[in-house]
Amino acid sequence: MKRILAAALLCTALATPAIAQTAAPAPVPSAAPATDWTVKPEWISAHVRFLAGPELQGRGSATRDEAIAAAYVAARFQGYGLQPAPGADSYVQKVKVVRPRLEGEPGLTVAGKAVKGATLILGGADRVTGTATLYAGADAAGVPAGEVLFVSNPALAPSAAIRAARGRGAKLLILRASEATAKLWEQIGKQPRLTSYLAGQPPQAGLSVIVLPAAAFDKAAKAAGKPVDMTLPGLIREEVETTNAVGYLPGTDPAAGVILLAAHVDHLGVQPDGTVMYGANDDASGVAAVLELAHAMSSGKRHKRGILFAAFGAEEMGGFGSRAFAAAPPVPLKDIVANLAFEMIGAQDPKLPAGTMMMTGFERSTLGPALVERGALVAKDPYPEQNFFARSDNYQLALRGVVAHTISGWAVTPTYHSPQDTIANLDIPFMARAVQSLIGPVRWLADSDYRPDWTPGGKPGE
Repeated sequence: MKRILAAALLCTALATPAIAQTAAPAPVPSAAPATDWTVKPEWISAHVRFLAGPELQGRGSATRDEAIAAAYVAARFQGYGLQPAPGADSYVQKVKVVRPRLEGEPGLTVAGKAVKGATLILGGADRVTGTATLYAGADAAGVPAGEVLFVSNPALAPSAAIRAARGRGAKLLILRASEATAKLWEQIGKQPRLTSYLAGQPPQAGLSVIVLPAAAFDKAAKAAGKPVDMTLPGLIREEVETTNAVGYLPGTDPAAGVILLAAHVDHLGVQPDGTVMYGANDDASGVAAVLELAHAMSSGKRHKRGILFAAFGAEEMGGFGSRAFAAAPPVPLKDIVANLAFEMIGAQDPKLPAGTMMMTGFERSTLGPALVERGALVAKDPYPEQNFFARSDNYQLALRGVVAHTISGWAVTPTYHSPQDTIANLDIPFMARAVQSLIGPVRWLADSDYRPDWTPGGKPGE
């Protein structure tokens, strides 16, 4: 999970504000529809062992390793009897992305004096100028409006500060170094998140975030009301290619619509210090779910509705695989009845009943309750403050009106974005049971006339 973490994570800050939610006990599902298909744990394990094994070096976004992972998924799709997506002659889709990278430190001057030791966390523009405003409070709600915000209180989580700064229209946020900012830097791979964009579609300028050592911050923050200038002198732009894998199971009634089941195939790859981020849970586990749902749904009789199965690339870079898919879908978006994405289903969330997964934005539409009624072991997201709904590939479809959600296991697992996200830390039996619980409900969705709707205020942008 576009960009999945506890409150300190940068990904949280990149999301839009969530609709107010309250955690509730998981709905009690009715008896699952009978199915003659059994998901075998060894099938799940085989997928994850390849995708998160040492050979693929963490499947970095828009790398050869990601392309190999997508080729594996495409081969499985073909082996299960799926077809390429409508209008396509291949199971893979190549997407060109411009990826900036920064060599060296950002340039920072405050009141005309250079400040050394700055670490760029998030780069939303090549250059930022503005007037400094200092905020020493611990409550994100009190963050003032301003072009350049200095936030000094370590009690205010970096992610909360970032969300607040963006909400106030700030161009640059400068944080005082703390344990939380150090953890954040570790979790984003010790390299700045610069704004990548689809080739030919440069983005609008966004928020930039810098961390300063304590002494440098304290000195610079005295210049409230003075001009601040940030530049990126070592900025390099390179065009890279990410890879989607898409398979299609045609339905018997073209007018009935299509279901989209998806996950992201990439992870964080190899870090600058050589550490491999294997990404077994994030998101080899989700890809395994999509593959085994394709395996099950392609066996037996044809379904009324067509089903698209997708493994999107470059989610960790900004959801570019799903963005490209949503911008040029193989079927009209109005024909996509629902989208279920699968993200980090490799561990049981201790807040949820045994065997149960969470669905992001559960209360935003009628889809979750309908699936629960048919036996799906899914429940409300117990972390509403994290706004996970807007932090995975489902969001690109939801922004365009498709009822789209992500199903996850333990979304704040301690192995998130760490070298410990390996197959050794997955609960394979839990994954097999979780996928098994979805086969009946997905078959029902594929064979029925039911169309989910957004609940009042649930559609993004409403």
